Order: sequence, then structure tokens, then C-alpha cells
Amino acid sequence: MPQISPDEYYALPLRANTFLAGVPLHDVWAVDLPGPRENVSLAAFQARGGLSIDRLPRPARALLDLRLFLGRIFSLETAPRGADAASFASRLTDEDRARSSVTPGTAEGLFRVVYRFENEQLLELQNRTAHAAAVSALVKTTAGYRYYFAVYVANSGWFTRVYMALIDPFRRWIIYPALLNGVRTTWMRSAAADTSN
Repeated sequence: MPQISPDEYYALPLRANTFLAGVPLHDVWAVDLPGPRENVSLAAFQARGGLSIDRLPRPARALLDLRLFLGRIFSLETAPRGADAASFASRLTDEDRARSSVTPGTAEGLFRVVYRFENEQLLELQNRTAHAAAVSALVKTTAGYRYYFAVYVANSGWFTRVYMALIDPFRRWIIYPALLNGVRTTWMRSAAADTSN
């Protein structure tokens, strides 16, 4: 599953492109989801499994579990002081809050939801290693849909750059390709289920 040019991503009419202005885009990925399906929303697709770390293959899951184990030992998951004030949720407008189908700040696994619109969502992670945002978007194409997954990383101090350099090879070569393969597999299964009904 390829990383794509930031230019393609920035050309999309996503709220994240203005909402996260000033936050560095670390990388962005995309996976094509084929098939003539109409009116599929990201929210509905997420409800069917969408992007999920729970179904990672064993090698990828083992790496993630190791990272979480080390995080507990070294207290890396602790939110920094002032996390609430620094949260991306503080940027939400009244219109953003009204559009979101999930209350900002709702926990979702390791993340917190900032917003979830019909075809775009932003999740946030704040800990001692980084202040990160993960944006997912589902965009209609001529051949089906394209699923975008973008990662933004705000600098939380000197350790952020070191930490990202350490995890990037695992993240880029193992974790994210496995996650996006899971997205494609879920899409194909849900398409087959829709066809059989």
C-alpha cells in the first residue's frame, strides 16, 4: 500500500487541511477500494471494521504490543501537562461540533476522537513521545473509492524526532501496510456481503 504525494492529499476538500494548519504532515497513505458501490460513508465503513488495529497480522500485532509494553514500563503513554488545552479539539468550531457524529474527546482505543464527519475523521494521540493526529478519509472515484490515511506529528520536544526516527521503519514497512491491507480486506468482505443480500 503506497505512500502518496502530499500534493494529492492537500488537493482534497478535507476539513483537516485547514483544521491542522501549522501541524507538520508526517506522511500520507492511500488504498484503492474497487467496486461500483454507491453512497458509502466512512462512518458506515468504520462501523463494519474499517481501519482497526485489532485485526493486525501476528507480526505487526507483536510489534505494536512490544511498543505498548515498553510504553508502560517507561511511562511513555502519560499525557503531558496541559494536554487538554493543547488538544486539537480546542480548535473545533461550533459548526465542526455540530457536524461530528461523535462527541469530541471520546476514547477510541489508543486515541481520542476530535471529529467524525460523514467521510472524514480525525483522531488524536497525546503522550510523552508525540502529539499526533491520524486523519482518515473516504473519497469516491471513477473506479470505486479511495481511502486516505494521513499522519501529522507535532513536536513535543527533542524526544519526538528521535522517537519517530526509531519507529518509522516499523511503521512504514510493517504496521501501516498491514492496517491498509486490513482496510481493503474489510471493504471486499463488506461488498460481498452487500451483494449476497
